[in-house]
Amino acid sequence: MKKNIIPLFAIAALLATATGCTKLQENVLDESSVTGQTEKQIADGLIAPVYARLPNIYQHTTYFALQEISTDEAILPYRGGTDWGDNGIYLSLHKHETASTDPNVRDTWNLITQEISRAITAISSLKTNTDPNVKLYIAEARGMRAFYNLLSLDLFGVVFVKDDPGATSTIIRGTEAVDYIKSELLAVEPVLDNTTGPGRLTKAGVWGLLARLHLNAAAYRDIYYSGTPAFKAEDMDEVIKYCDKITASGQYALAADYFSIFNDNNHDNKELVFAVDQRADLNGHNRLAYFSLSGDQFPLPAFPAANGTDGPAITPDFYRSWANTYAPVDPAAADPRFYKQNISIYTNPGDSCVTDFNIDRGILRGQQYGLIRQNGVFVKCPDGKFKVGKLYNATRNRPTQPVIFTEAVDFTTAGSDYSTGFRVEKYEFSRKSVSGRNFGEADIAIIRLADVYLMRAEAKLRKNDAAGALLDVNTVRMSRTAYTVKPAPLTGTLTLDILFRERGFELYWEMQRRTDMIRFGKYEGTWTEKNNTDKNKRLFPIPQTAIDGASNLPGYLKQNPGY
Repeated sequence: MKKNIIPLFAIAALLATATGCTKLQENVLDESSVTGQTEKQIADGLIAPVYARLPNIYQHTTYFALQEISTDEAILPYRGGTDWGDNGIYLSLHKHETASTDPNVRDTWNLITQEISRAITAISSLKTNTDPNVKLYIAEARGMRAFYNLLSLDLFGVVFVKDDPGATSTIIRGTEAVDYIKSELLAVEPVLDNTTGPGRLTKAGVWGLLARLHLNAAAYRDIYYSGTPAFKAEDMDEVIKYCDKITASGQYALAADYFSIFNDNNHDNKELVFAVDQRADLNGHNRLAYFSLSGDQFPLPAFPAANGTDGPAITPDFYRSWANTYAPVDPAAADPRFYKQNISIYTNPGDSCVTDFNIDRGILRGQQYGLIRQNGVFVKCPDGKFKVGKLYNATRNRPTQPVIFTEAVDFTTAGSDYSTGFRVEKYEFSRKSVSGRNFGEADIAIIRLADVYLMRAEAKLRKNDAAGALLDVNTVRMSRTAYTVKPAPLTGTLTLDILFRERGFELYWEMQRRTDMIRFGKYEGTWTEKNNTDKNKRLFPIPQTAIDGASNLPGYLKQNPGY
């Protein structure tokens, strides 16, 4: 099977390139109408579109924005009064004031529903194909339909049920939706194998999705719960069961080098169970590496135009969760997941000329150093090495103002300046793409092994097995041994608040924060620039364009409460 992966995703890349950001005409997916193709080519042409727009869903302005900027983890002010204004959509998203006309909500909805449609087309059309891979492909398409519906349930509270491409979907919610997704994943699990991942759905990927579904099932069944979700012991048992399957498989391993999980060549990283495949510019356009950096940070010597965009920062609240936990020790000296220094000038001022330049990773604070660009090229030392020095806001026409990332960031004029807020450089800039900026080549984890351990820890803790939960948490913590900063185990009694904090330390910037906050009963809390306590905001609005498009079916697509 492995020999089929590259051509399959090459087809997906071509489809994405051909369509760009425009609306796809779904009839191009029916490859059976094309003459002169083998059954294998037709089958590959049907399954590839099921994955083709997954990178677009995980783009910085779609799923990432909804899952991170709506939380206590990320904030995106109107930078300098000129950048990221976007009619206030990022301010509203953070304040839980998003409207049904929000373009990022609309784009995320459209991408998810489009991929559900493509999966249905593939399932239907593959039934008459005679290629030996068809049974596996149908299982993948059906499993991916369940996955996309899981995203829809999580974000919008609705799931679409349809088998006939020409029929109208039945919309279900709550318990019925949870049961449907579970039944679909269970149906395909026996057919899938474990050799085609992490970029395609495997048995282990399904196990991870089932664990995630059961972990969140209490909130999905009753999204507007009061107090805390009604967690069921049997759900927690299922979480533990499926996490056990993954850890017992022997196929996956926790990475000693934490940031290697997010390198641009991470496709073979043993921690990835199920991921968005972004090798070789597949579908491109992922900009998570540049989104948070300063416009005067240039991470790649080969690309003098590949800089940051002064996008989101972490909130002071999220930073304080690190600082307060490790005080009086600085978090950078206490936890290897917080920061990895690559630019030696920070600790050795004499290292101002370098041959190999790599930007620091993790959470970036204070005065920033880096490659110095003048007249479109990087300055070099007399010996030909690259010059490294203090950075200034030259690209913002403020050449005397240093790039100093501050803890404080908010929506005031002062708090919205270009350098406010500590920044995140978790994903590595692509070193092979055509621009280094626009195309992300780091596979984005959907399910990774550390999350499997932490899901199991949470399930154990909710079943009052604090000792077993602590063991799983410390297994993750103690695995990150590649750096000078060595991890230390948690001691004492593990509580849900500590576990929530630990998930933030391990999984920050990985598009899980909103879902976690809802499950832990923290989404109506207050943090920087957010004091809305309306529980209706746990779900996003169904885009007005979708409701208008279904207006010929009265009562078919109802807006979520509170919008």
